[in-house]
Amino acid sequence: MTKYVFVTGGVSSSLGKGLTASSLGRLLKSRGLKVTMCKLDPYLNVDPGTMNPGEHGEVFVTDDGGETDLDLGHYERFIDESLSRMSNTTTGSIYSKVIAKERRGDYLGKTVQVIPHITDEIKDRLRRLSTLGADVAIVEIGGTVGDMEIIPFLEAIRQFRHDAGRGNVCYVHLTLVPYLAPSGEQKTKPTQHSVTELRSFGIQPDVIVCRSDQPISDGLKRKISLMCDVPNHAVISAIDAPSIYDIPLNMHNEGLDRIVCDTISIDVGEHPIDLGPWEEVVHRVHHTSKTLRIGIVGKYVTMPDAYLSVAESVRHAGFAIGATTKIEWLEAERVPTEIDAARLRQLDGIIVPGGFGERGIEGMVATARIARENQIPLLGICLGMQVMVIEFARHVLGLADAHSTEFSLTTTSPVIALMEEQMDVTDMGGTMRLGACPAMLAPDSQVAGLYGATVVSERHRHRYEFNSRFVEQYEAGGMRCSGTSPDGRLVEFVEMPTHPYFVGTQAHPEFKSRPDRPHPLFQGLIDAASLRAEGREPHILDPNTVDAVR
Repeated sequence: MTKYVFVTGGVSSSLGKGLTASSLGRLLKSRGLKVTMCKLDPYLNVDPGTMNPGEHGEVFVTDDGGETDLDLGHYERFIDESLSRMSNTTTGSIYSKVIAKERRGDYLGKTVQVIPHITDEIKDRLRRLSTLGADVAIVEIGGTVGDMEIIPFLEAIRQFRHDAGRGNVCYVHLTLVPYLAPSGEQKTKPTQHSVTELRSFGIQPDVIVCRSDQPISDGLKRKISLMCDVPNHAVISAIDAPSIYDIPLNMHNEGLDRIVCDTISIDVGEHPIDLGPWEEVVHRVHHTSKTLRIGIVGKYVTMPDAYLSVAESVRHAGFAIGATTKIEWLEAERVPTEIDAARLRQLDGIIVPGGFGERGIEGMVATARIARENQIPLLGICLGMQVMVIEFARHVLGLADAHSTEFSLTTTSPVIALMEEQMDVTDMGGTMRLGACPAMLAPDSQVAGLYGATVVSERHRHRYEFNSRFVEQYEAGGMRCSGTSPDGRLVEFVEMPTHPYFVGTQAHPEFKSRPDRPHPLFQGLIDAASLRAEGREPHILDPNTVDAVR
């Protein structure tokens, strides 16, 4: 039977519920338990797919095409499991399902109410997690206790312990213990009030995780234990960590995994912990011998969480070669008017990530040209690949008005366009290519060498494609279409054999990178960037021998 751990938060948003839940998941997995995770989000959007990344952060895509909250990226990176659309539930999706049932007459004319119909639907979603065969399901409830939007979720998880049995459910509550400089002391009142609020909904936390910028003293732990009615050892100090990857070890040292296992009747003696692999990750994080400057040129850089998985993938690849990667966030709209070629040449590598809409496109195209002409390693992701293709057409192939039909319907060279079968579709919401898609790589290509395989699978989230009518022109001009869909119709990867690293992918490889297993495309970028930083050039092909690799 699957055990459930519910993680709630109080006092303030952005305290780190997602990282706390992810760290607990890592610890339980290190005990040999099979773990799955889920996020319950209180907003009314059905999913984050239509939400502005500059406000909400990135949309994380699962293998089955689910557009989900960015916390699922943390979950996957920490527990090293591929999740599904089942792992993200929103208020919008719950109400949509209940209203659809009411319209069909499923409730037989009864009055439809928050209790029991909304709460029952939430519990049904939670029960479905047990079909995944996990020993433990960790469920994070978005928002903070006291928010009007999360009341149905709190009621549902309160009922869930009643339904599943006390020994099968654990409540972990994350709260804030602030330090007040004028008084020179940490204050527990916010934690007490938050727990009081949670208890008013009928939920008594089993564990209280206290976020702070310095350790919680034993005396404060005893005070919180007394006032909040939890054992001393169930008050966990969660101080600011140098790296997010330190958090699981810090949580283990505080005993979080042990108290959770005790609460849900898992014998820790039968499941000894092996933290060796994670300790190796942390060792790499803190033992680097060089620093690389990597620029991310995007549309939403004022909200770095919009590119959270990209940034983490860069760091993972840096860990692997003993490098600290300093990310420089560059607004695409400021290239090349304020951010010029000289500044970009100071970087060791550049990434142009995904996005939607016309804003900043010409700055991205300019970035691709600067990287190509100055031999700066460049990785283009989704829209990033598309702007690489547009730039190459304009300045190498001589197609002066080359563009994407997403941005120009009058271009005579639509090198990026909708797939043919979508050309007459008016409902643009239904035309996205979402989730895992296979690709066939040319055996002698750079990307095949990076992957060590000729058949790969990557997650997608886009609508427009490389226009296959132009493939021959690109190949003749020196840009290789090195990976395609299995039927050969869609171009998935492009590269330039005569460039140190000029690789684009239509997919989003950042979603599959792990701290102990960097994604090959990011590793290729960082390896090339490292050579550039050292003043050494990687082996590249002579332009006269390009035909030899086709």
